[in-house]
Amino acid sequence: MTAQELETQLLSLTPAQKVEAIRILTQGISSNNDGITKTPGVMGADACIAGTRIPIWLLVSYRRQGAKDADILDQYPQLSAANLVTAWLYAEAFPDEIDSAIHEQEQADAILDAS
Repeated sequence: MTAQELETQLLSLTPAQKVEAIRILTQGISSNNDGITKTPGVMGADACIAGTRIPIWLLVSYRRQGAKDADILDQYPQLSAANLVTAWLYAEAFPDEIDSAIHEQEQADAILDAS
């Protein structure tokens, strides 16, 4: 099967089938625990990529500012494509949490900029 054929088939899937395909692919390319962790005392206990101090809200913020996955992976070489898939799925599942964290960071940035 060519990449073009695969793309055509993937695009024809229902949203639920796409989520399942992502889960299978992520599982298949993960070599370690690429999950999400919340650790008291680490990054304000915000959801982070497991094994890092990179919060999900930060990745989502970059994406909202127009960064592509490739840009983020260039900026954070310790992350994998599977990490980003996990981050995007987490952000989709918990949008209020992510929006709140981004808003809190924007407020903190505004205070620092004003001083």
